[in-house]
Order: sequence, then C-alpha cells, then structure tokens
Amino acid sequence: MTTLELRNISRVFPGTVALQDFSARWEGGKIHALIGRNGAGKSTLVNILTGALAPTAGTVLLNGNPCTFRSPADARRAGIAAVYQELSLLPDLDVIENVHLGRLPVRKGILPGRIDWKAAERDTRDLLDRLRISLPLHTPVRHLSVAQQQLVEIAKAMGSSPGVLLCDEPTSALSHQEAQCVFALLKTLAIDGALVIYITHRLQEIRSLADTVTALRDGVSNGTIPSSAATPERMVTMMFGEDVRFSRMIDHPPLPSPVLEVRGLTRLPAFSDVSFSLHAGEVIGIAGLMGSGRTELLRTLAGADPPDAGEVVINGRVCVPRSPAQMIRCGMVMTPENRKDHGLLTLMSTRANMTLPSLDRLASHAVTSRRREQQVVARMQQELDIALADPEAPVSALSGGNQQKVVLGKWLATDPRVMLLDEPTRGIDIKAKAQMFQTILRLSRQGIGLLVVSSELEELLLLCHRLLFMQHGRITGSADAGSMRLETLLARCMESS
Repeated sequence: MTTLELRNISRVFPGTVALQDFSARWEGGKIHALIGRNGAGKSTLVNILTGALAPTAGTVLLNGNPCTFRSPADARRAGIAAVYQELSLLPDLDVIENVHLGRLPVRKGILPGRIDWKAAERDTRDLLDRLRISLPLHTPVRHLSVAQQQLVEIAKAMGSSPGVLLCDEPTSALSHQEAQCVFALLKTLAIDGALVIYITHRLQEIRSLADTVTALRDGVSNGTIPSSAATPERMVTMMFGEDVRFSRMIDHPPLPSPVLEVRGLTRLPAFSDVSFSLHAGEVIGIAGLMGSGRTELLRTLAGADPPDAGEVVINGRVCVPRSPAQMIRCGMVMTPENRKDHGLLTLMSTRANMTLPSLDRLASHAVTSRRREQQVVARMQQELDIALADPEAPVSALSGGNQQKVVLGKWLATDPRVMLLDEPTRGIDIKAKAQMFQTILRLSRQGIGLLVVSSELEELLLLCHRLLFMQHGRITGSADAGSMRLETLLARCMESS
C-alpha cells in the first residue's frame, strides 16, 4: 500500500513564506481532503509534490524512501499524478489521443517508430474498463460534456498507474450530478489502493467523500481529523482560527431608489429565472461556489452573452443585454475575472487601455484629443492611486494590482450607474487589496450600485450590505451581510450543492 509522508516542508518566496514546517502522513486506499482558504499554501504544496517547485526545506518520503523531484517528469516516474481545476486537454484530439498524450505506443518490427493506433485503442479501452468509465473513444473531447472531459483528465493521469493522485478542485465547474460521477471514480481508485489527495472549497463534499481532513492555515499545518468529525464549524475554525470575526467596512445605508432591477433573467444552462433589485449606493455580494452561475450571470448582465429570457431595468429604462456597448450606454459596466485575457489589451499603453471605452466622449469631430485622454489618465491615476511612471508604456509592465486599477479606472471614466465586479481582488497583494476595498466603499458612497462576486467569502462580509445566494444557476435566497457569521455563510453556500 502506498504511503506519502511530508516532513517539515517549507517553501519561501521573496517576501513570502508560502509553506512553513508542513508535516503530514497519508496512506493509500483512502481519500484525504486538504482544505484551506485561498493563499493558505495548497497550490504550493501540490507544485512541490508534482515536481514543479522544489521545497526550500524538508523531505518528501514515498513508501518510506526520500524523494527529490527536479521536474514533473521525476514525479510522474515516482508514481505521482495530478488532476487540476483547469483542464489540460487538447480539444480537437479524441479521447484516445488525449489519454495517451506524450506516450502514444509505437510500432516495432515492420514500420518501426510509427504510432500503433490499435494498441493505443486497446490500452485506452482496458484503462477505462478498469476505471469503470464509459466514453466515446473516437470523439474529439470538445464535443464531450465538462464532466466527461474531467473523467478523460483523470484517465490520462491514471494511465501511468500512479500510486498517488492529487486532485485540485476537480469538480469546481461541475453540477451536483456531474460531480457525483467524479466522486464515484475517486472512490473506486481508493478501493483499488490508490492514495488520493483531494483539494476542495466545497466543504459539504468532504464528509461523504474523504476519510481524513487536513487543514492548511497561512502555510502552516493546522491538524488532521477524521472526516466523521469534520463539521462545517470545525473546518472553518481549522482554516480561519478559533474566533472568526470581521470588522465590517460598509458604514452607510443605500439610497431608497433602485438603479438596477433584474426580472426573470435566464441563459440556459448556466442560470435561470434570476430576479433581484440593486439600489443606488448598495453593495450586493453574490455568494456561491464555483460553477454556481455567478460569472455567467454577470457576463449576461454586461451584454457579453445574450439572455434567453427576462429583462434588465437600469434607472427605470428597460435594457435587453445584447452587447457590452449597449449596456455601457445604459450605464452598466463590468470588470472581468480574468483581467489579462478579458480586461486589458496588454500590448497597448496604459493610456490607450484607460481611455478606450470613452473615446467617443474624448473625440472632437471624430478626432480623439490626446490632451483629453491625458486628463482622464491623470484623474484616474490620482483617484485610484495607480503607480504609473509612463502612461505610454505597455500596461503589461504594471503590477497585478495596478493593472486591476486600470481596468477599474477605464470603466469609471464612463460615469457608470452600476458596476459588476467579478473577483476584483484576485491575484493582487495585500496593499492593493486594501486600496480596492476603499475604492468600492467610495463608489458606494457616491451612489453607484455595485454587484460583487468573490470566492473570498469573508470579503463579502466586509464590503456588502446584502448577500444573494446562488446555487446551480438559481438565486436561492438573500440575507443582510451584517448579521451573518462566516460559518453560516459557508453553510448557506453549500446547501444542496
């Protein structure tokens, strides 16, 4: 039976201790859950075990033998494989090609060196039979469901018969029914003797799936308990500390007039029949797990994805979201979750990025005014405290926090009435995060309505007047953020997930 032991593992980055003296011992034939808030060190630990990072100190022992992984290939040869939240499949290749990616069998004897497709198909069928998975072998994976693609990802990882399988949020984008297929497979692997380490934010999964629960808090191990003892309250305490309380930053009531009314908004299969209102100066947080439809709802409201049904009313005016340009004219803008791919033109200057949505306001007789553009940049630089040496330099030269401020600033320059903020503090440092909090509060005091999505649930308790709970594409309830504790919020997010 495989055993994996970590002794005093530490990993130090410049200015940051990601892991400190982490120790744990896991046995095969079981599923071991690893929990911790964002930034606790879980991903760093996975990168060390898969050979992507070397520990600064400490020892990894596999079956009692010390191991040093200089690359992911070393970890794979030692019998460690990983399945990540983000799929790494090639969408135009079929199931057989993806399962054997990088290790397709080749012919011997006659026509040596050519791919042996019959052997590849036979090996794939045998592997899927052992895993009790049924998939169309010759179908390009882009035509499979997300759950089926996740099963292909697991089959690819198991193709080399690893003794240790690391699963980093493998069900985050799956529905409840789809996730059950993955759980059944992981349980089968454990019964067959594999050692499964399962990382998740969905705490409700743990008691029915895992055998043990290990918590990471700020890079330090905070103990291991049997899953039978892992109540939501105890897991929250393990991740955050004994007394989880937050000092609310929001200190003013919203205005009585609604700036946004959403009625029966539907875009299948992502979400359906969503209705709520947002008042001037109100900050509403959407609380839900990944895959609940949060981002899809914001994208539809912003006009990026047209709805199937429903209507949106902004300041009393009905606006059917058909395009981002239309919704900007209606006074609604969105800062996306992925700022580099969807929020910025990284090869263009900060000035060009900051003023792009406002060019029609800054132009005179169809000719843009560089002087007016510079005035907008200077105003946003001052309001948002952007560290900007040269507005003409590519925006990619800025830090992550300053890039996020540029994304926010370009939309503020359009004088919006409603702002949709999708993960506004993701990937920025503590100082930039504090500045983002202050900016959200200032915008709220100015009467702008804000709808915020954040995976950091404690941020929603700090910043929001009200919370909407979203599960499986539906709004399931609402609550006053000021009267809610974190463990209660977690439990509400996990209900029926």
